[in-house]
Amino acid sequence: MNASSPVTPAIKVSNIVKSFKDVNAVKGISMEVADGEFVALLGPNGAGKTTLVEMIEGLQLPDSGNILIMGKSWKNHRTELQRILGISLQETRFIDKLTVQETLDLFASFFDTPDTRITEILGLVDLVTKAKSYVVNLSGGQRQRLALGLALLHEPRILLLDEPTTGLDPTARREIWTILMRLKQEKGTSMILTTHYMEEAEYLCDRIIILHQGSILAQGTMKELIQKNGLGEIIELGLAQPFDHEKLNGHFGITHIAPSTDGSSLHLGVNSIVESMPLLLAYLKENNVSLAHLGSRQMTLDDLFITMTGRRLHEEHN
Repeated sequence: MNASSPVTPAIKVSNIVKSFKDVNAVKGISMEVADGEFVALLGPNGAGKTTLVEMIEGLQLPDSGNILIMGKSWKNHRTELQRILGISLQETRFIDKLTVQETLDLFASFFDTPDTRITEILGLVDLVTKAKSYVVNLSGGQRQRLALGLALLHEPRILLLDEPTTGLDPTARREIWTILMRLKQEKGTSMILTTHYMEEAEYLCDRIIILHQGSILAQGTMKELIQKNGLGEIIELGLAQPFDHEKLNGHFGITHIAPSTDGSSLHLGVNSIVESMPLLLAYLKENNVSLAHLGSRQMTLDDLFITMTGRRLHEEHN
């Protein structure tokens, strides 16, 4: 019996290193994206996300290491890879005095794209009624949908999206999500997404890679990340007065404690809110600790990052 041939990953990054003067931006990162997989890259500013993605895009060369896209390198297959990839940056600058239709026509000419495809894209990103509108008159959400449409014109197999919904209202953000999920389900498109929105990563992506100071801190599905760290639920205490909260650690099912910067609240990681809450409230009552507010919820990626690093994902890296 012949062994089946190994499946070529959409993207394979092997021990990539990149430095700028005295800054080690990417420190030996290795990762893969399977064909048809959506992967989120998360991390605070300065974590190395943009530098890593720009090397995958072929915009920067690594100092060492190797990047293969569908088994091909930028060095030997640049023209072919440009047709495989669709790229949408955090901010796309358009020619304001071109209409939406003219903008799509211009970009389509770079790939010899037929007019029928332009019509398809207008429908896909819901800009049919805006085809004759000047780009300068589009809303933020419409501009982001146009940017995504340009990335999709040549029917790329792989999308690289850098903060595609930054600054959009929740409705516009959801519209982008719907478009991306359709591509995944109908076309089998692969994607790397960088985002600061935790719910975006959880909703869209099969797997999450968390970067911190140029290295991979953790990776897996949301469920796997939570399970690996023995965390699952959060109790939030707003404190009417300070107290020695370290006495709680290791008791009442509490696995970790994250106080706010000003000490006015506590985030308690627990295995089970149902089991921990009654015991915790009884303890607080016995010790005359008053609360300004009390809440509970499932753990988010931001909570997970705080647990690992003591910082929030959206904080600047110093």
